[in-house]
Amino acid sequence: MSHSISFSRLLKSERILDRCPKCGRRLMVIDSSRGELFCSNCGFVMKEKIVEAGPESRSFSNEEKDNRSRTGSPTSITMHDMGLATVIGGMNKDASGRSLSGSMKSTVERLRTWDRRSQVHESADRNLRQALSELRRFSDKLTVSEAVTEKAAYIYRKALERNLVRGRSITSITAASLYAACRDMEVPRTLKDVAAVSNVKRKDLARSYRLLLKEMDIKMPVAEPSRCVSKIASRAGMSEKTQRRAREILIRAKQMRITAGKDPMGFAASALQGSQVSSRHLSFSFEKLFSTGNYSRSSI
Repeated sequence: MSHSISFSRLLKSERILDRCPKCGRRLMVIDSSRGELFCSNCGFVMKEKIVEAGPESRSFSNEEKDNRSRTGSPTSITMHDMGLATVIGGMNKDASGRSLSGSMKSTVERLRTWDRRSQVHESADRNLRQALSELRRFSDKLTVSEAVTEKAAYIYRKALERNLVRGRSITSITAASLYAACRDMEVPRTLKDVAAVSNVKRKDLARSYRLLLKEMDIKMPVAEPSRCVSKIASRAGMSEKTQRRAREILIRAKQMRITAGKDPMGFAASALQGSQVSSRHLSFSFEKLFSTGNYSRSSI
């Protein structure tokens, strides 16, 4: 931040004069490290202990530049400490800006080490830290929203409170929580997708998911096949016209009440196949459609 920008902001916020009261020159300079406003001609200190009102971090875009917030990130259940942990800074300087002595540096470094260790001193805290770290990695691979990640973190925290994780794989319960969050918020992600990113067998993932539903009494909404059309069509390279016709087929099927109890992904693939057949798109390869999901030619 330049001195001119800091000085103009200070004039507006503090309502002070822009010339030295001693010599009358307009050569005012701000020392950001000491928080002083002084005249560069005669050295008269006009104001001291100035509080900087701008952000502490650097800006790399227009949005970050316009952000004048001086607070940290909001609390979130996706972090093991809710984002409220304290951190001892890495600058080896005292309050006046002078460097610490060698013995004091070693003392502060030991304090930093014990501060990091004290944050996860219980097994439950270590468990939560590992699980939420894996949850963030799975969510990034599945490209789900932050709301889905927070819902999955909430489900895992409740499972940890009820001792459902004890004796079971942390990765499996974490992946099951993420799948349950996707089902609850109607995000089209299958067991096969979650199992692929978490490196957990589909059978183990399904067992952990059923455990969460049974022990936590979670009621899942009925999945809509129309939400899976875009995902399958984009993988198979189908046109927007084909997707619209497939959604119309699914709407009629829902009105006839024949979608209940059917796999939504398979039903959406069947609607897309019917749309292709009705439009006489003979150049389309159905093998490409079958390779987009865990359904076969006979099930469609």
